Amino acid sequence: MAHFPVNHPARPLYRILSGLIGLYILVFGVYGVFETWGEGLFSRENTSALGLRTNLAFALVSVVFGAFLIIGASRRGNLGHYMNLTAGAVFLVTGILMMAVLQTSANFLNFGMSTVLISLVFGLILLATGLYDKVGTDEHAAEERRRRNHPVADAHR
Repeated sequence: MAHFPVNHPARPLYRILSGLIGLYILVFGVYGVFETWGEGLFSRENTSALGLRTNLAFALVSVVFGAFLIIGASRRGNLGHYMNLTAGAVFLVTGILMMAVLQTSANFLNFGMSTVLISLVFGLILLATGLYDKVGTDEHAAEERRRRNHPVADAHR
């Protein structure tokens, strides 16, 4: 079984990185709401915000998800760790699903290929931040380091 590093020294940097992604998504969503405010909820107009195509529904979802990521980045405990892991997986799956329906009528959120790429990149970054921002006691961190440095000795226990 894989073991997540506990109390990684770069944990504050990873939390800042996930917070910046959340801030970008929140700003994109708010700007998208202003840009698409008079159009239909699932409009297929050529409206974009911050270089990504959007409609009112996608902008509103982005506001909620951006706020979710900012809340996760601001938490000092393991809640942020689990939120980043979950958000990373959601972004990766969503990016693949977006690519699958990109040129079809099922593209009801009006995204483009640039949105797919951003979703996949954000998913990878959030997954990486989730892997390295686990918090624990000093004893737990020492046990994880010992287990990583001596994996063969632990296999016989």
